[in-house]
Amino acid sequence: MPECASTNTEAQALIVKNSATDGCTVITDKQTAGRGQRGNRWEASPGENLTLSVIWQPTFLAPTDQFQLSQAVTLGVLDWAKGLLGPDGGLRLKWPNDIYYGSQKLGGILIENTISGAKIQYSVVGIGINVNQREFGMPTATSVAWLTGRAYPLKTLISRLLECLERRYLMLRAGRVAALRFDYLQALYRYQEKHDYEIDGQTVRGQIVGVDETGRLVVEINQELRSFALQEIKYIH
Repeated sequence: MPECASTNTEAQALIVKNSATDGCTVITDKQTAGRGQRGNRWEASPGENLTLSVIWQPTFLAPTDQFQLSQAVTLGVLDWAKGLLGPDGGLRLKWPNDIYYGSQKLGGILIENTISGAKIQYSVVGIGINVNQREFGMPTATSVAWLTGRAYPLKTLISRLLECLERRYLMLRAGRVAALRFDYLQALYRYQEKHDYEIDGQTVRGQIVGVDETGRLVVEINQELRSFALQEIKYIH
């Protein structure tokens, strides 16, 4: 569709109307109210970037395993980005599910799950990736075009992205959880590096050592392992 408020919202509407099939994808050129993590808005210039939502039915996953899906999705996007920017560049996954190149944000993912009983009934996987946009309102953003110096046909990129996502999703469905976890940690931004973070309004020095089973970030601070949910720790650049 040429324009919508949010592809995740449109996808949720399809689910409500029982019109959603597994793998159904909502794509738009322009989002007027795209959503990001922590309730933030996702800003993207119309017609220059990838903004889409994929609907999956991961009924094989329990609600406690939601982060396994997040790992699979983020790795799928990373695989796609490596095809454009090279496997040995600065691409990283910033916990929980942002795509970074160096210290700049290339894309973000917002997954919204519908839970029924002891399983995840539907997952709406919202993805926003900066592709051809060259000007940003924040210095911490970048794009594929900015990094490579060339523009890209979005339709071709979408097909490849969906292939990469499906490959990682099939790994998850096949139970290859350990392999996904290993790949996620190897690509994790600031993994096993010492950096400053803000916790409870205080700046502390810590080292990311992993992610627990529920998706909380595990950081070693003063020789003590501590786990943090999304809004409990802030990266200091």
